[in-house]
Amino acid sequence: MYSRQEAAQLRKKFWTQFGQYMRPLAGADGERVNWLNYQTGIKHLYFRMDADNQQATIAIELKHTDTEAQHLYFEKLVALQKLLEDVTKEKWKWELLAIGEDNKQVSRIGTTLKGVNIFNIADWPAIISFLKPRILALDTFWTSVKETFE
Repeated sequence: MYSRQEAAQLRKKFWTQFGQYMRPLAGADGERVNWLNYQTGIKHLYFRMDADNQQATIAIELKHTDTEAQHLYFEKLVALQKLLEDVTKEKWKWELLAIGEDNKQVSRIGTTLKGVNIFNIADWPAIISFLKPRILALDTFWTSVKETFE
């Protein structure tokens, strides 16, 4: 068991290493991308990556203050579901109503790798191997559909 400070340091170390690993990779449009803080360019629409002591996740999150607008964005994404599945080569979980990390209502489309622990350095390659192709696929997907949301 780690103290809170040790756990925070391990998390920081993992995300720093992941960021360094991803840094040389350009986005689908050939531009440089901050993979850890991916900017969709659309307010209230985020790409999230997370890992804890049980799993790693990657998701598209909608956190609009206007519930109707959030539902509209979600429906736009539903219309693009086939394209997302083609690009990611897998089915993701679609949740119109979920609870975000700040206990507020979000809509989420994501996938999870269970059985990995960010606090176990031996699991880091598996977590990176899970996150890397999916964030790259999300970038490819987003590059082709972003105009739909503008």
